Amino acid sequence: MKQYNMDDYRALKGSTLMKGMAGSGSTMRFDSVEQASVFFARELDQVKSKTYDKVYPELSALANFPITSDVNEGAETTTYYSYDIAGMAEIINNYATDLPRVDVKGESHTAHIKSIGDSYGYNVQEMRASRLAGKSLDARKGAAARRASDYMVNKIAWAGDAKHDLIGIFSENNDIPLYTLSEVTVDGKKYTDWAHKSADQILEDINGMQKFVDKITMGIEKPDTLALPSYIFMDLSTRRIPDTETTVLSFIKEHAPYLKNFESCAELQASATDINTSGKDIAFMYTKDPEKFSLEIPLPFYQYPIQIKNLETEVPCEQRTAGLIIYYPLSMLLAYGI
Repeated sequence: MKQYNMDDYRALKGSTLMKGMAGSGSTMRFDSVEQASVFFARELDQVKSKTYDKVYPELSALANFPITSDVNEGAETTTYYSYDIAGMAEIINNYATDLPRVDVKGESHTAHIKSIGDSYGYNVQEMRASRLAGKSLDARKGAAARRASDYMVNKIAWAGDAKHDLIGIFSENNDIPLYTLSEVTVDGKKYTDWAHKSADQILEDINGMQKFVDKITMGIEKPDTLALPSYIFMDLSTRRIPDTETTVLSFIKEHAPYLKNFESCAELQASATDINTSGKDIAFMYTKDPEKFSLEIPLPFYQYPIQIKNLETEVPCEQRTAGLIIYYPLSMLLAYGI
């Protein structure tokens, strides 16, 4: 037996919409308001289920970043701490009484949590047409609402939202270090982008990025993931090293220590101007570990019971996010101009 949301059923049964639908002609006739309400409650439940089927659309942050829901959905802010060791041990004599003190210092950070909302619905004619044709309600509306909500969360994960104090990868003052790419001279002009570089020169950049992180963290951080603009990822995946069957990406995978994952992210392209406002293609190296950073989503995409408005049923939707919570910014690195 098909199930349906009782809140949706009650809202439909109590509205004048179902009374009109129940007696709207022989091709559309229901035996009762209850039958009409049950029918469309089931239809709406099917739409909502389909919307949930695809947990995350193909949006890079949602697909690749660690995602957590540790914070209660009712919270307005969340506070987390980053820790550092203070003090050093020293050589002492046998009767020492003033042993050097070692301690742990914590620094608090506060992340704000904001709601993202949208809605979708069906007017009475769409409901009539669905019943007449014997087809389900168009689930694409629900999918579009889910896509719009997830797109905003994905955008915040990358670009942040300064107005609402949400942090992203490209946000200012997020303490993610920047790496200066090497230059090559071609036809008298200097370039940093990888289209003008050989496999060895690209590998030199990537290993240089890893060495930079190793140096500033004294070997503690070893990023294992490299995210690239999608068209550059495709270029490296298909461009062969001259006189060999080896692609540039295969060569890099074999000779770049610590890197385990290579990801294609359209948001890193210079052309993704709604997210990347730098005007440059960007490489993002990071450690894929929720202990290092995470995209905090206290309330995943949620669809409320329907609301009846005049001749339309509307489904309000909400999602809550704190943006990125970056515990160890030195586990990441950005390189502009690849």
